[in-house]
Amino acid sequence: MLDLQPTLVHPLVRLRPARADDWPALFAAANDPGIWAGHPAQDRWQEPVFRAFFEDGLASGGMLVAQDPASDAIIGASRFDSGRAKSGELEVGWTFLIRDRWGGRINPVMKALMTGHALAAVDRVIFLIGETNIRSRTAIERVGAALTDRVVEALLSTGPVTHVVYAIDRAGFAAGPLAPLWAQRLAVDIASKDQGQ
Repeated sequence: MLDLQPTLVHPLVRLRPARADDWPALFAAANDPGIWAGHPAQDRWQEPVFRAFFEDGLASGGMLVAQDPASDAIIGASRFDSGRAKSGELEVGWTFLIRDRWGGRINPVMKALMTGHALAAVDRVIFLIGETNIRSRTAIERVGAALTDRVVEALLSTGPVTHVVYAIDRAGFAAGPLAPLWAQRLAVDIASKDQGQ
């Protein structure tokens, strides 16, 4: 069975299981209206809205926080989710990063770590993105995800939103731009993982 809360490490970012005591640092990272300006949930920077997002993430059993490996500062989050996936699939998403990490390699590395991990157990990874979220759609296309003909309606804090579904299967991952980033991952010290580091 796939571990939905692994510790995944790359020289540029560490992903580790989210914990309840991550709330202050994660909310401090998310409390920036600019992060959410192009997102369907434009109000997610507000405490009650982000609190619901955070609690839902913890309850999902698949939420990971992203840390700067040099400073351990929390710089964002992502998660694995099976609720909207079909048989043989797993969703990677619910991702955000602080704005000073935009435009670099952190987001592709996070996608590489999570997709590579998931494809050890499932046939393909899906990504649900708000239909009008051009920045995120462009980013997922750049990492090799293909647009499918599926759409999913979701009720967010701002109302109903249509999400389009992108996917990467094992062959697409191996031939695409994420595989070299996955190959750069670092071995995880199991003792550190057990201590929640």
